[in-house]
Amino acid sequence: MEPVPSGENRPGQLSRQQRGQQCEQQARRWLEKAGLRFIAANARFRGGELDLIMRDGCTLVFVEVRYRRDDRFGGAAASVTRSKQHRLKQAAACWLAGKGARFRNAPCRFDVVAVTGNQVQWLRNAFYADE
Repeated sequence: MEPVPSGENRPGQLSRQQRGQQCEQQARRWLEKAGLRFIAANARFRGGELDLIMRDGCTLVFVEVRYRRDDRFGGAAASVTRSKQHRLKQAAACWLAGKGARFRNAPCRFDVVAVTGNQVQWLRNAFYADE
């Protein structure tokens, strides 16, 4: 029996990683059009990764971008579990600690850009740091 090729070996189809990068780029452009300013992308730390770090006025916004092909298992927004939220909070704390006094007193929030199929949903304040 021949193995089924993964996304990178199928012509015309994106791999999971390529699809994720594409969604993150689209989310960044969409948020910038909404008035947010880009600070950083794909900030990796031991406990997790921050997809996008944006600024909304004086508020730092840590954005998790999630993609699901369909809502068969709850859609993209439902995939941001408590454990994922915990990892994002840890990564945000690491990022803030590495920036020193510059962002020490800046208000922060956690947003989710959920892409399910072709539907985009921006969840501001999707969860809080003290939960």
